[in-house]
Amino acid sequence: MATSSAPPARAPRERNAAATRQAILDVARRQFARESYENVGLREMGREAGVDPALICRYFGSKEALFREVLHADHDESLLDGVDAAGLPARLAALIIDKGKDEEDLEQQAAKMERLFVILRSASSPNASAIASAAINEDFIAPIVTRLDGEETRMRASLALSVMIGSIVVRNMMSVSSLCEVDQGRVRARLTAILEKALEEG
Repeated sequence: MATSSAPPARAPRERNAAATRQAILDVARRQFARESYENVGLREMGREAGVDPALICRYFGSKEALFREVLHADHDESLLDGVDAAGLPARLAALIIDKGKDEEDLEQQAAKMERLFVILRSASSPNASAIASAAINEDFIAPIVTRLDGEETRMRASLALSVMIGSIVVRNMMSVSSLCEVDQGRVRARLTAILEKALEEG
């Protein structure tokens, strides 16, 4: 009697909700970093993540909610741990200039840069820019404000953030040679001095 040569049926792959959710977040972060908020669609996002677009809505509710989650997913509260007002300018300059010490640091730095690209790409969208503005206030400005004394702390923190964003855009996004090809110690020293002026009272 002939036996069947057909391979045995595979058991259904076990669903991992946490892994699927993270895969969607990773794809969303990449797409929001590449394109403006309006140009990113759930259908394209689902195709790249290998899931039905309806599943994205099931996990996150809407594109707007997903965008909000992307901005908060990589929030690192440890960036300014142990730093007081006197040490702020040097630490903020280091966040711009320093490269990671190892592969893990480089990956974290790349994630922070991608997060910045997401924020910058959202600037032209009324809905997305409002979410990005809230994230900037919560994740960047508020931690600086808590370390400052005196008056106009929020204005001073916002001014420092403006210096940081401008420096990152020119140095990392536009790769301007006059900032990238000179001694980075000199760039760090000048940037620290500029941030000191931005953060000082009066």
